[in-house]
Amino acid sequence: MEHVTRPDPRKTAALSAALSGAVDLGALKARADAARQAAAAPAAAPGADNGSAPWIVDVTEASFQAVVEQSLQVPVVVLLGASYSPESQALSASLTRLATSSGGAWILARVDLEQAPRIGQAFGVQSVPTTVAVAAGQPIDAFAGPIADTELSAWVARLLDALRDRLPGIRAGEARAGAPAEEEIVEDPRIVAAEEAFERGDYAAAQEFYSQILAVEPANELAKEGLAQARFAERAESVDPAVIAKADAAPDDIDAQLAAADAQVALQQVEGAFARLVDTVRRVYGDDRDRVRQHLVGLFELFPADDPRVAAARRNLASALY
Repeated sequence: MEHVTRPDPRKTAALSAALSGAVDLGALKARADAARQAAAAPAAAPGADNGSAPWIVDVTEASFQAVVEQSLQVPVVVLLGASYSPESQALSASLTRLATSSGGAWILARVDLEQAPRIGQAFGVQSVPTTVAVAAGQPIDAFAGPIADTELSAWVARLLDALRDRLPGIRAGEARAGAPAEEEIVEDPRIVAAEEAFERGDYAAAQEFYSQILAVEPANELAKEGLAQARFAERAESVDPAVIAKADAAPDDIDAQLAAADAQVALQQVEGAFARLVDTVRRVYGDDRDRVRQHLVGLFELFPADDPRVAAARRNLASALY
């Protein structure tokens, strides 16, 4: 789309601070037990428009956290507009029509920036309207300005397709909306146990579950991906973003470089994290080089194999090694 942009990752990472505690995206994962209640409809958040479906809400700074928490179950599409903007009103009408017929497969959160300016500041909004998709507490896609209804419908469809297997409320909403039901997938109880441990923040237990699976099924891709995610989540819990500046000031401090790369990935500065470790590989030798290489390969496993950032970093790593 011509209008597609993405929020500044530094600003989205600082969202909770910018809202003075009103929004705590970083704590959402610890409360993810609700995400497994796939049969439940998204509850109406504070500020709901009682004249419309419960999955269409008008958001204030006070109610924003309650709405964002629902992104553990379904995507939340945040429309950042203003009453003085005709484009905002037109886009709001289009999104409202789509959301009304969605059955709650996604939530439309309408924000009037005249009434809630700090939400716009936190997202780094440069113009109205701006639309941001949030899933599992994190902004994942955005576009600025109005777009045609056909493009808007396609954008929402791509969003649901990308998240259907991760957010349980999507299928429930589509079933309510009369969408054709997909073939029921029988979940591996071992994977379910590992995921439940991860969602309650017990990353050590999740790693143990995934490791047990891989001991008997070394090629199990779900277990490989889950183990990488659990290892990273455990490290990221104790990472202080200040370590990035520390690592920049001490390029020979291997521990600082590894921790800084973790912090950058957590802040969505993925390319910077990869480049940091590739540069470190170029500078060090022996066991240190292998340690950095293994850490970088572990970060690669957090992303799809066809992610262009991973592909580029793998090429750079090969060049650095050979």
